[in-house]
Amino acid sequence: MPRPKDLPVVDLMLALPTGQAGMGMDAARKLTRDSSTEEFSHHPAQYLFKDAPERMSEQTGIDEIVAMMDAYGVAMAQISVDSKAPESALEIFEKHPTRFFGSVGVDPNEGMDAVRALEATIKLHPNMKSASFYPCLLFPQVPLDDKMAYPVYAKCCELDIPINVLVGVPGPRVPYKCQHPGLLDEVAWFFPELKIVMRHGGDPWTDLCVKLLLKWPNLYYSTSAWAPKHYPRNILDFANKRGADKVMFAGYYPGLSYERIFGEMDDIPLRDETWAPFLGANAIEVYGLEGLGA
Repeated sequence: MPRPKDLPVVDLMLALPTGQAGMGMDAARKLTRDSSTEEFSHHPAQYLFKDAPERMSEQTGIDEIVAMMDAYGVAMAQISVDSKAPESALEIFEKHPTRFFGSVGVDPNEGMDAVRALEATIKLHPNMKSASFYPCLLFPQVPLDDKMAYPVYAKCCELDIPINVLVGVPGPRVPYKCQHPGLLDEVAWFFPELKIVMRHGGDPWTDLCVKLLLKWPNLYYSTSAWAPKHYPRNILDFANKRGADKVMFAGYYPGLSYERIFGEMDDIPLRDETWAPFLGANAIEVYGLEGLGA
């Protein structure tokens, strides 16, 4: 059935356009070797997200973002937080305490400094709800199962927060081996209480993602960086059947426009009973959002 319009939506990946390059562009430029990436103005995979520069080239105020969310029924959105400069996120949380929650970016290359910064930032505000780790965009890259990531995983367990991780072949022209989804098998085994949320699709290993989601109770999947018409059908089939509590919506604005995302949403083949967990209920449970107005 089409998406029920009365269900509140939790968007698990939204960025605020600053007018400058973003969404990992600075990190990608440290790693890329091809000359064409240098031609990208705003997005590190601009050849895939060709209209993203239009949205990213102008600074968009937080009130405008909230108005956009209201127009599309988005109750809350997860934004990235820089542990070295969390002030802008804190201002957003204070101004709109029920609309945004934060994910603290972590670079395991920084060792215990990264662990301490994660804990200190999470404790700054109750709306700090998760950590994020981008294996392919770190310099040097850090594989999902690398020993350097284990202190971060352990700290997430102690803080009882999920960690968002990229899986699959990345759009930016950087190596992919560090984020093969199969690397999460050992991580999920060693940290059974760690909530891990896969981002960016896991393509072309979505069958493996489904198998791992079925196997590990605390492994989850979000739809970031994919327009709804391209959501992997085996993921949607899994959500409709045994994985109703495992698959969650992530929009990826401004890489993708809300107009496109929600315009295509009605055409994805979800069952009546799958929409509510997919659009928000799973996120509320996994990220502990019940007290924030979700």
